[in-house]
Amino acid sequence: MLPFQADTVKTRELSLRALLTGLLLGALLVPANIYSGLKIGWSFNMSIIALLVGYAFWQGVAAALGRPRWTLHESNISQTTASACASIASAGLVAPIPAYSLLSGQTLPDAALMAWVFSVSFLGVWVAWYLRPALIVGAGLRFPEGMATLATLEQIYAHGAEAGRRLAVLGASAVLAAAAKLADALWWTLPRWAPSAQLERLTFQLEPSFLLLGFGGIVGLRVGLSLLLGALLAWGVLAPWLLASGRVALAAGASGPQFAALVEWLLWPGVSLMVSATLTGLAVRLLRERRVTGAPRPAFARLPLLGLALAVLLVVLLQVGLLGIRWWLALLSIPLALLLASVAARVVGSTGIPPIGAMGQLSQLGFGVLAPGQMTVNLMSANTAGQCTDLLNDFKVGHLIDASPGRQAVAQCLGIALGSLVGVLVYGLLIPSPSVLVTPDWPAPAVATWKAVAEALGGGLDALANETRLAMLAGAAVGLLLGLLEALLPATWLRRLPSSAALGLAFVIPASVSLLMSLGALLAWLLARRAPGLAERFVVVAAAGLVAGESMAGVGAALLQLLR
Repeated sequence: MLPFQADTVKTRELSLRALLTGLLLGALLVPANIYSGLKIGWSFNMSIIALLVGYAFWQGVAAALGRPRWTLHESNISQTTASACASIASAGLVAPIPAYSLLSGQTLPDAALMAWVFSVSFLGVWVAWYLRPALIVGAGLRFPEGMATLATLEQIYAHGAEAGRRLAVLGASAVLAAAAKLADALWWTLPRWAPSAQLERLTFQLEPSFLLLGFGGIVGLRVGLSLLLGALLAWGVLAPWLLASGRVALAAGASGPQFAALVEWLLWPGVSLMVSATLTGLAVRLLRERRVTGAPRPAFARLPLLGLALAVLLVVLLQVGLLGIRWWLALLSIPLALLLASVAARVVGSTGIPPIGAMGQLSQLGFGVLAPGQMTVNLMSANTAGQCTDLLNDFKVGHLIDASPGRQAVAQCLGIALGSLVGVLVYGLLIPSPSVLVTPDWPAPAVATWKAVAEALGGGLDALANETRLAMLAGAAVGLLLGLLEALLPATWLRRLPSSAALGLAFVIPASVSLLMSLGALLAWLLARRAPGLAERFVVVAAAGLVAGESMAGVGAALLQLLR
């Protein structure tokens, strides 16, 4: 038992105010993850933001109104609900679903899309429930994001004033980012700068974005420098060669960033690198891992088993009735999703990095063999792995504070229900037509990756040019080497090794994005060198505020432009 929870073990947990607070915060944070996922392919864990805001609000309100104090376990339920709601982006809204729209030219009705997103997420809740005994209780995996949330929980209940200071930094950075975004979108265009027209064509320009600076501060120097290296290789070396050799032809008189034309070639080595590195590292870790002895077997209690059965039924029926997928392929998607979710959860528990992209591409490969040429099957059946890894971080926090996993599961189910509604509405607002995707405004790297893999598996690799296949082979070889090194080298050496995920990602996002993120990482590193205590307390919180502020302001600007 943790020392700061001694007087809170028997107090309120699944209270109405905790659930409503989590739902409200989750609904407000959903747009941030949809926005950032479509911008740069990454989303942000919203647990710490929800934790700080909920604590600060109820500490003041409860005292003013004479209500019982806001307990540690209510904080946990509130952040669990909010994080489940906000992580709805991982149910496909920023990857396979828009890729399906791009390939088919069809957009699912909102109600159908809400049902699909909910079913995938609902399956993720119960997969996480049955993985919890083995990975959290038995193996005791660390789950770094969950541990970061736990550390914040410990600090604010041990030192309440610290929560107020962090919340002030969070709010100030969010207001700054939101004001800049709204000004740029609605009445005053902030300056963009490129050294020359040629570099601008290659997407080397500086665009004002506090969101990207914030993400850079969160991911750290190693990932930031890896993004910079990848951008120099992809957009500074390969892209000029593609244009000079005529392998990528531009329209007559084309000016400005030529992202869409170049990324259709560059994504192949980038995707190959990411997939190869992730799967190689995963295989090495699984081979080296000792079998856990005495790990408790999952208890198939009646209610959770009923929830799992209902989730499976929903996913299968929607694949058959909504998407026209054959029933036997829909059934096969379930065991494959369970297997890949289990593998991804073990990786997240050890490293904190969810290999959802590589797991999705591996699933696509499986369905490409089972149903060659059927892109709908390839995309949507591969989407059923769901939110499992996000939800296990919440279970980790709950386990360490002796919270009820059943009550957390209830909170998660309510969170994904609201998240499905809000997420689909926000997605429709931001992306009124699939044609706006994979453009400089909406690079959507995850969408480009899923679409490219589906096209390759639909038409066969023989349809690709020889140099494209050679680039894929080179990317896979680099990924294989980096995956081996990342899995085998001690942690102290990893700081000197490029991040394979970031290196590959830089091939499928504009160089301008990588430049700003690397700048954010460098600024955070410099602050940590000069004032380590200050950086430890406030860098992640300030960066999270920048991400949330610009994301939500971007959604608001899109709504105002639509109303105009």
